[in-house]
Amino acid sequence: MPGMAANPTIFEHIKLPEDRYKIHWLEWQIPDKNETLQAYAKRMCKFIEYDDVVLLGVSFGGILVQEMSKFLKLRKLFVVSSVKSCHELPKRLKFLKITKAYKILPTQLVSNIDLLAKYAFGETIKKRVDLYKKYLSVSDKIYLDWAIKQVVCWEQQEPHTDAIYIHGDKDVIFPHSCGGNCIVVNGGSHIMIINKYKWFNENLPKLIES
Repeated sequence: MPGMAANPTIFEHIKLPEDRYKIHWLEWQIPDKNETLQAYAKRMCKFIEYDDVVLLGVSFGGILVQEMSKFLKLRKLFVVSSVKSCHELPKRLKFLKITKAYKILPTQLVSNIDLLAKYAFGETIKKRVDLYKKYLSVSDKIYLDWAIKQVVCWEQQEPHTDAIYIHGDKDVIFPHSCGGNCIVVNGGSHIMIINKYKWFNENLPKLIES
């Protein structure tokens, strides 16, 4: 499951042994305006075609798969570049919750790819225009308003006991998530699923089969 506003091509370089694995990409669906995260997670489970699967989510997708796991029997659950609980959300997001300022964010402007990059990856485009145009495609205002609210207002108090958390030590979006039960990737940024794919290709099979 990709991150906020991202399409599943962020996983295009993730290659697992084809004799043992088949990779399925999940895509964001446009939510109902007042749909709860739990209801959305249950709806997304309908796109899981098999039993005993390995589920992996990145960033906001990592929050979603933790919620989806409540309705599925999983072999393994991977949460990448995300948070283990609401306590790991950075202060700026906690401030948005307290003030309810998330309700007035200018998401109608996300046709501006630079602004969308700030929302999704925490960076301005600079020289990455083509990269972001390729990976960020979900610019629907209803979706973005809803997604930002779900991150800011997520209520999970404790880490998922069965999840394998993987986080980069250079992640500026969620800078407080390397502590506790977590595999730390040295030099990994918030988009390490894209630019450190070799680490995942080498280590995911080991972690799945351990």
